[in-house]
Amino acid sequence: MTSLGLLLIRLVTGGFLVGHGAQKLFGAFGGRGIEGTARYFEGLGIRPGDKWALVAGAGEITGGALTALGLLFPLGPIVATAPMIVAWRKGHGDKPIWVNQGGAELPATNIAVACALLLAGPGALSLDRLVGIRVPWWVSLLAMAATAGGVLLVLEDDISELAAQVRAQEREAEVAEPEELPAAT
Repeated sequence: MTSLGLLLIRLVTGGFLVGHGAQKLFGAFGGRGIEGTARYFEGLGIRPGDKWALVAGAGEITGGALTALGLLFPLGPIVATAPMIVAWRKGHGDKPIWVNQGGAELPATNIAVACALLLAGPGALSLDRLVGIRVPWWVSLLAMAATAGGVLLVLEDDISELAAQVRAQEREAEVAEPEELPAAT
């Protein structure tokens, strides 16, 4: 039953991620296609929009397909997290969490499912188990590093802005603190 549950989670989440990527790349399912996604990304400050639209769409399709099939585990869930992290921050980060308020409920759910699959594995009903594939640990580590690097590249401006805000708050706190007066003797 556990393997059936994992299969269901993989097929649904992975399948929807494939569709989400197809919206970006091909305009499928009422999506924007590359040009529309590029314009949307540019509006979010993700530049160059066309390059990142291609990367995001390809990541969603690849990560989703690998996840759904249980193939080359854990690469699918790792790759699928990158566009979801970026979507959470850039597309939904300034809103309440709930989707009906424009929030990151869906990206957060996708990230949670990917992390749960990373912990649980793909289950017995996966292509990896069927054909006996086992991805070496170092390949998984490289995939994690590449994914983190891509996310950091996209969010570089946000990280710099956050660091500047922290520095400004520290300066304000220093000014607001009264200087210690020497003790009277």
